[in-house]
Amino acid sequence: MTTKPNFDFEKQGTLTIGPVDDDEVDRIAASFKGRSLFITGGTGFLGKVLVEKLLRSCGELNRIYLLIRPKKGKDPQERIKDIFQNVLFDQVKQLRGEANIQKQVVAIAGDVLLPGLGISEQDLETLRNEVSIVYHCAATVRFDEPLRNAVFMNTRGTKYMLELACTLKRLEFFAYCSTAYCHLHVKTLYEKPYDPPADPHKVIQACEWLTDDEVSTIERKVLGDIPNTYAYTKSLAEALVVEKFNELPAVILRPSIVIPIWKEPIPGWTDNINGPTGLLIGAGKGVIRTMYCNSSGYGDFLPVDVAVNGILVASWRNITEGTSSSNRVAHMTSSNDIKVSWAEIIELGRWVIENKVPLNGVAWYPGGSMKSNYWVHYICMVLFQWIPALFVDALLWLLRYPPVLCRVQNRISKGFEVFEYYANNVWSFDNSQALKFRKLMNNRERKTYVIEKIDLDLIDYFTNCVLCARRLILKESDESIPAARRHMKIMWVVDKIYKGMWLFGILYMLYKCFFAS
Repeated sequence: MTTKPNFDFEKQGTLTIGPVDDDEVDRIAASFKGRSLFITGGTGFLGKVLVEKLLRSCGELNRIYLLIRPKKGKDPQERIKDIFQNVLFDQVKQLRGEANIQKQVVAIAGDVLLPGLGISEQDLETLRNEVSIVYHCAATVRFDEPLRNAVFMNTRGTKYMLELACTLKRLEFFAYCSTAYCHLHVKTLYEKPYDPPADPHKVIQACEWLTDDEVSTIERKVLGDIPNTYAYTKSLAEALVVEKFNELPAVILRPSIVIPIWKEPIPGWTDNINGPTGLLIGAGKGVIRTMYCNSSGYGDFLPVDVAVNGILVASWRNITEGTSSSNRVAHMTSSNDIKVSWAEIIELGRWVIENKVPLNGVAWYPGGSMKSNYWVHYICMVLFQWIPALFVDALLWLLRYPPVLCRVQNRISKGFEVFEYYANNVWSFDNSQALKFRKLMNNRERKTYVIEKIDLDLIDYFTNCVLCARRLILKESDESIPAARRHMKIMWVVDKIYKGMWLFGILYMLYKCFFAS
């Protein structure tokens, strides 16, 4: 078993919040009072947390209109009811009552893929007369999304959203939720607009003229040095927002890699296996044994609740002060406050899964390592991931069970194609806006909308992440943890015996080759 990792981040400085004065006013909540909001992407990971935070901390707002498309035979209002059944909303339902929050959240049937967002004329009239704040968060976050689909969702969808925003009579604030990783050729990203890789209007037109197959054949040439369609289409969308700076009170918000909740309402909550959560599950199940990665490098990760707090704080400053050339772009990033290397993430995650929250049905004892040489990584991937997967699937086939591990390894390989680019490069992000916001906030606001590093315990955080992934994604009950822990010990013994047999075999072959007569 591995020893408990020791991380000392005190040298980077921990900020503390003073006592809250009863006379202090929550000016951020007050800036939303009586206002109606329109949100796209409200059913996504960040969108759900944004809606929950608004209902819980800014409850005196008038309405939240969510753009929702019908899905799986359910109309948009039914989908909102389903969203409120998520444990994420349990606290706000207890505080305010489910009936009250359902009155404040209204579904607008539509789709960002359709002209005019597919919104009916009656709903359009409602939005034009009532909405004063817009958050455009809808996007496909799949890095391997075909280019034509990504352009229609991320770029053309933003164009449609901006066209609607221009017709809103009471608009005071428009926020486009971009990403800090959309201008990858810039190693130090500042809070300012950057030139797009192409004319977004021409790219949209070309994708409308051409078929999926035709766009697919030229995709790699169109992307150039940009590694994926997500970064490409988000940078194009930013350019469309910049074009409207003179017409709209619009800002671009750039969160970095958004990860599970840190503090509230449920530490560790997530609804997906993107980013580090997927790596933890894959490594914890024993199906990821090697990674091609600069172990001393780091990514910029931001808990989703902190990202949402940053969005609300930026909204407050722009609503009360107005937009200007100095506050059009704001970063929601963390690496200037805390840097955690890839090696530290893997070491910490492995320790948590081995010693605190083991997963059920691990295929092998968690292990492996990061490789700085691609070919060493490739050989290890074949030997320790693909060959065992083929062997196990062959056994399953013989026993008339459906094969599983080769399909899993194929998904892992596709994920690594994206991960390796980011894991072997390092970017820095200016966060001057966040530093300015912190100085302007009173103690009540700093406690309610945390946007700074306060008493961060990474072991507790990763433990909560694995627990929530176990319960909510893998559907593994807490009652099964003791059995999983026993299974983990058995797999540790099997792992040692297996490695011992390999070592004995290699030494025996060497002896036979060089010493036997």
